[in-house]
Amino acid sequence: MARINTNVSSMIARNNLGRTNENLSVRLQRLSTGLRINRGADDPAGLIVSERLRSEMRGIDQAIDNSERASSVIATTEGYLAEVADLLNSIKSLVVEAANTGGVSDEEVEANQLEIDSAIASITRISNTASFAGLQLLNGNLDYTTSGVDSSNIEGIQIDGAQFGSNGDLDVSVEVVNAAETASLFLSGDAGATSGELDDSVTVEIAGSLGVQSVTFASGTTMSAIVAAVNTLSDTTGVTAELVSASDQSSGLVFSSTGYGSDEFVSVTKVGPGGTDFDTLDAQGGTATQRDEGVDVTAVVNGAVAVGDGLEVSLNSPALSVQLDLSQNFATTVSGTASVFSITGGGAQFQLGPTISATQNIGVGVQSIAATRIGGTTVEGSRFFLDSLVGGKDNSLLSGNFSDASDILETAITEVSVLRGRLGAFERNTLQTNVRSLQIGLENITAAESKIRDTDFADETAQLTRAQILTQAGTSVLATANASAQNVLALLQ
Repeated sequence: MARINTNVSSMIARNNLGRTNENLSVRLQRLSTGLRINRGADDPAGLIVSERLRSEMRGIDQAIDNSERASSVIATTEGYLAEVADLLNSIKSLVVEAANTGGVSDEEVEANQLEIDSAIASITRISNTASFAGLQLLNGNLDYTTSGVDSSNIEGIQIDGAQFGSNGDLDVSVEVVNAAETASLFLSGDAGATSGELDDSVTVEIAGSLGVQSVTFASGTTMSAIVAAVNTLSDTTGVTAELVSASDQSSGLVFSSTGYGSDEFVSVTKVGPGGTDFDTLDAQGGTATQRDEGVDVTAVVNGAVAVGDGLEVSLNSPALSVQLDLSQNFATTVSGTASVFSITGGGAQFQLGPTISATQNIGVGVQSIAATRIGGTTVEGSRFFLDSLVGGKDNSLLSGNFSDASDILETAITEVSVLRGRLGAFERNTLQTNVRSLQIGLENITAAESKIRDTDFADETAQLTRAQILTQAGTSVLATANASAQNVLALLQ
């Protein structure tokens, strides 16, 4: 066949050379970019999966940055709190020193008061100025806000964390299902031959959560006299007494702990020789006993059983972490009616996951540590805070209320310590573990994405060499094919 109008061999060689050049171009692009997939046509399905993985990687990488920044915020806050703790401990030592009235002059007490005033002012200053990148940390800015709280049922609220719904708030329902109780023992008014009086002299040991004291009662001692003697020692024993009926000596009396809960107890034990008529019974007048313990309140918070401690309950769940101080009347009554309030916002919210969702947005509450907000202690029906220790106020050193001042300080120290511990636990158990888990996830996803999208240099190099050889061969063949028409012309010569 010797046709010259159509050079089929040249067309074939040209098409093959074109495909080889295209393949060569692909290999060069993959080797230059390091990617196997540079456009959708390279691997449509692989591109879809790869882009999804890349999106996850960017989200995880940002979540790691968010967690590390949150850790910095918490560490900064804890540093300020450490300084507040040192100031509180200094105030505590000054109060204890001033209580040593037999060895401290009035001038020294006044000097101590000036130091206390300065320390409290410093605590307030820290509360107002502690910040991170313009974010106020300890002035209550990061605390949760509430509404609808019935103070007759709930006297105190500490919200550590809450997840809000789509409406931006969270309703909290609290129902007492098991009432708190004091420890109680009963002594019959018919204890002796004479109704309402002891027949014989007797010595008893009265013990409670605060301590133990021995008291000797003479024969003929009335129930009301026993009540007076026991109540005189209540500050050292934690045990009080009262007649069942104030007008009837024969009604008997009840020994009770001053507080509620399982940490409270009452023990009344007859010691030594003496009367046989001082037998304590359980609170209902039943089996003879020498000791009784209190009962913690049990409450259901948003359907979950909360842990009780005296009149306090606490719940720690992913959706809500809260501590509640219940009123005595509410905690000691099983009414079947819940007390409801709302958490309307606030808290420090940290986005710790790669996607925006309630489960990956973690909140932590940081209450104000101003002197007007910490140390809250009820004394004789009135609630006092740390600022009451300032000169001229109810619990200053000059007031002589050293015990009350000490209780307020202990409460403040506990509050700050608990806050530091809670933030430390959040940093270690939530933030640091979150960073480590995200880093592991990022490594695995990166490896998966690399396997799909990255170039295998060994394979691509081999394919490039092959394409180069084929290009050279194709070029040579095309030249030969194009020269075939010239060979036909030789027939005319």
